[in-house]
Amino acid sequence: MRKYSWITVLTALFLILGSIGIAQAEIIPPHGFGQIGLQAAILCEELTLREKPSASSEVVKTLQYGDFIIVIEQSDGWAYCTLGDSEDSPKGWVNADYIAIDPAWYRTNEKMPVYAWNDTEAPKVALLDQNTTLPILKEDDDWLIVSLRGAVGWIHK
Repeated sequence: MRKYSWITVLTALFLILGSIGIAQAEIIPPHGFGQIGLQAAILCEELTLREKPSASSEVVKTLQYGDFIIVIEQSDGWAYCTLGDSEDSPKGWVNADYIAIDPAWYRTNEKMPVYAWNDTEAPKVALLDQNTTLPILKEDDDWLIVSLRGAVGWIHK
C-alpha cells in the first residue's frame, strides 16, 4: 500500500512541476538549403541589391528590414541572391554584413522583455508582443541575441 502512495505523490509532483515550466517561446530551427540556396533575412532598415558586388554598382532594388532573399553564393563579404524562385525574379549582390543567412528564429508565446545585455537587471530595450518572430543571431548559455530592426537585444531563455 505504501508503494502506491509514493507513486501517487511522485506523479502529482511531476504534474505540478511540469505545469510550472510552460514554454514562453518557440525556437524554430534553420531551414537549410532549398532548391536554389539558403534563405536569408534583411537585418537593417534598408539594404541595396546591386548588379555587381560593389557599393558603387548600379542599384537593382532597395530591400527593407525583414524581407527575405535566397542566397545563391557568397564572395568577399557579398552575397549573390535572388528575390524569388522564378526565372524572372530580380537577382543581384548585397553586403553580407546586413543579412542573417539561414538563421534559427525565436517566436514568443506571450509578451517578452528584451534586455540591453545578458542580465535581467539590465535596461529593457523592447517588449515583444505575443507571436513576434525574430532571427536569432547567437546563443550564449541561457541567453539569445536577436535582431531588433538594425539593433540587437538579449532574451533570457
